[in-house]
Amino acid sequence: MDLPPPAAENGYCVDHINCLRGSFRSLLGEDLVDPRLSPVEAALLIYRAAYVVVSHGVGPDPMFNYGNQAALDLFEMSWSEFTRLPSRQSAEPPNQAERAELLAQVTRRGYIRHYSGVRITKRGRRFRIKDVTVWNLVDGQGGDYGQAAVYSAWDYL
Repeated sequence: MDLPPPAAENGYCVDHINCLRGSFRSLLGEDLVDPRLSPVEAALLIYRAAYVVVSHGVGPDPMFNYGNQAALDLFEMSWSEFTRLPSRQSAEPPNQAERAELLAQVTRRGYIRHYSGVRITKRGRRFRIKDVTVWNLVDGQGGDYGQAAVYSAWDYL
């Protein structure tokens, strides 16, 4: 298994994972993966991981801009489908207000740990994500780059 097509074309995933790693380290004081890994090794490890790593960009209705293979499998989507999805649509409409409040808290605090919430797959299957860490992403110039989440626990409902 290789990284999704954008990585092969322009190194996007390697650069993006570097941003996720740096922001995680800066905000939480911990490493998302072994800091001795090269950027390419880290990108491959995270893409192939058994846990979920997702992120979305900025704007009024941010779109997912990264999902590792575990996320793509969980949400039952391809890379191209996932990265065209407004992240709010990962939750059903009744759950979107709660999700929006979570993201507002992350924006204010920098990160949140131990979040849980209900999400939905492309085919309409509902699942609860548990013990989620969500954090803000900052680009190399210190600008707002979006938000990311990591979790390894979920239950289908």
